[in-house]
Amino acid sequence: MTAPRLLLAVVACASLSALVRAQGRTEVTINDTGTQAENLTSSQDGSIYFGSTAKGTVYRAAPGAAQAEPWIQASTAGLTNVLGVLADDKSNTLWVCQNNTGGRGGAPVVGQTALRSFDLKSGAAKGTYPFPTNGGVCNDMAIAADGTVYATESFANRVHRLRPGAAALDLWVTDQRFGGIDGIAILADGAVYVNTFFGGELFRIPVNADGGAGTIVKIETSMPLSRPDGLRTVGPRTLIQAEGQGRFTELTIDGDRATVRVVKDGLSGPTGVTLVGDNVLVLVERARAVVVPYRPQ
Repeated sequence: MTAPRLLLAVVACASLSALVRAQGRTEVTINDTGTQAENLTSSQDGSIYFGSTAKGTVYRAAPGAAQAEPWIQASTAGLTNVLGVLADDKSNTLWVCQNNTGGRGGAPVVGQTALRSFDLKSGAAKGTYPFPTNGGVCNDMAIAADGTVYATESFANRVHRLRPGAAALDLWVTDQRFGGIDGIAILADGAVYVNTFFGGELFRIPVNADGGAGTIVKIETSMPLSRPDGLRTVGPRTLIQAEGQGRFTELTIDGDRATVRVVKDGLSGPTGVTLVGDNVLVLVERARAVVVPYRPQ
C-alpha cells in the first residue's frame, strides 16, 4: 500500500473508531468536581465543550470521548463564572460568556462581564468584548450567517451585538418582556429567537435591512414552556431547547406559532442542549451530558 493510501486508511479507521465510541456512549462526564456547568456546545468534528460557573474553566471532550478534560484553564485565561459556550467552525472560534463575581451582600464585584472568543482548535485567547455596564449576566450567544454575534444579557432584558470586525459590543435591543432572557438562536428566516426563563415565553426579533431590530413578536406555543433555558438551531424552522423542569423539547416554527414536541422528559435539571450526529447531548445536574437519540420531525 502506498503512503498516501495508508494515511487515508488510518484517518478513515480513526474516524470510524470515534463514531463507534460516540454511538456507544450514554453520557459525557466532566473530569473535575464542583464545576457547576451551565451550558455546552459541540463542533463539527464531534468535540464537546462545557463551561464552568464555579471555576471558570472550559472543558473539552474529544470526538467520541465519554469524558471532558480541562482545556482552557481559568487561571491562565482570566475566565470567571462561564455560562454560555458556542462553537463556530466557520470562524474557528469558541465564543464564551464570562461573568463577574461578587456584588451580593456588600461583596465587591470581581472581574468583567464580557463576551470572549478563543481559537476553536488550540484554545488560544482571541478577543474580549466587555458588556457596557458590567452588569446583568452574559448568558448565551447565537451567530448569524454574516458572522454577527448576538448575546443575551439576563436580568437586564437586553440583547447585545458584535458585528464582524467590530472592536466592541453595541446594544441591539432591549424590552421589558425579556425578563430572564436566556437562550438565543437564529433560523433560516434570519430572525433572532430568544426565550425567557421565568416567563416561559419565546420571541422572534426580525433583523431589518440596516441590521437593526424589527418589531418583536411573541410566538404562541402549542404547549406551555417550563423554565426554558439553552436554545439551539437544528433546522431551517426547528429549534431544540432544555427546559429546567426536566424536558428536552423540539420547537417547529410556523409563522407566529411553534409546535412543541417533548423529545425526552424526566431529566434532572437540564440547562443546555447540543446536536452531535443523530444524538442530542443534554446537560443535566450541571455536571454531565446525557445522550438522547434524536431525529427532527
